Amino acid sequence: MSRAGTMIIEFLAGDTQADKVVPPTGFTARLTLFSAFAMAFLAVFALALSLATGRLADRWGAELARASTIRISAPRGEMAAQTDAVLRVLETTKGVASARALSDEEQRALLEPWFGPGLPVETLPVPRLVEVIETDEGYDADGLRLRLAAEAPGAVLDDHTRWRRPLVRAAGRLRLLGWSSIFLIAATTAAMITLAAQAALAANAQVIGVLRLVGARDAYIARAFERRFTLRTLAGAMLGTGLGVAAILALPQAQAEGGFLTGLGFRGWHWLWPLAIPPLAALVAFAATRAAARRTLRDMP
Repeated sequence: MSRAGTMIIEFLAGDTQADKVVPPTGFTARLTLFSAFAMAFLAVFALALSLATGRLADRWGAELARASTIRISAPRGEMAAQTDAVLRVLETTKGVASARALSDEEQRALLEPWFGPGLPVETLPVPRLVEVIETDEGYDADGLRLRLAAEAPGAVLDDHTRWRRPLVRAAGRLRLLGWSSIFLIAATTAAMITLAAQAALAANAQVIGVLRLVGARDAYIARAFERRFTLRTLAGAMLGTGLGVAAILALPQAQAEGGFLTGLGFRGWHWLWPLAIPPLAALVAFAATRAAARRTLRDMP
């Protein structure tokens, strides 16, 4: 067995005499367990938010990057001819996978949220829309605009760039907010455990003084606190993570009409990410307790 494995086993096994220095119950024990539980629960949702917004940014970027719209504005008698001209241009354009003109029913459905049902699209000067789906390589937007200007002067290409960039940028910022929240959760956990460790050390100052008189080193005493607070944090984080995952499972499943609000969760191998929360919380607790114990013991007379 490696040295690291041996040290972990010895740490988990502990020392019966040294463990008596740390109060098994009381305010500090409850504070540590509750802090670890609450922070782990929140970390699950922050992690889910980060991963969901990452998927959202990728999906929006992919969908909007491959879809374009051509808007044809022309007198009623010329609309059909210009629409046919646009479709002919698109058929010979490299990088265009498919193109079709939207029907009156489809355009009516697009306008219905703003103008209500039953809009007489066929009698109104509404531009004809042509949906363009790109290949993975894409097309030359500037070149296509020049060809459209020559063949169908009333056609305007909208490659969705002005829509895509703000949406993808917003999703990226949400993802950054999620990861920032995880960092703040870790920092808050460290601060709470530091306070609990310092309180426990101060409450047991007399016992620590006696141990010093009989030859116990500060490293020996600190190790007992490190072990107790690390294991308490691990237990609380496991409970909080389990409850957080259960809450994520209880959320509605992702649906097209629900969008982002019903897509908050984990997908595929991303379900493994919550498993990292308890050991990371324990590592934070170990580092915070180690620093607090060494500093407090050094300041004790």
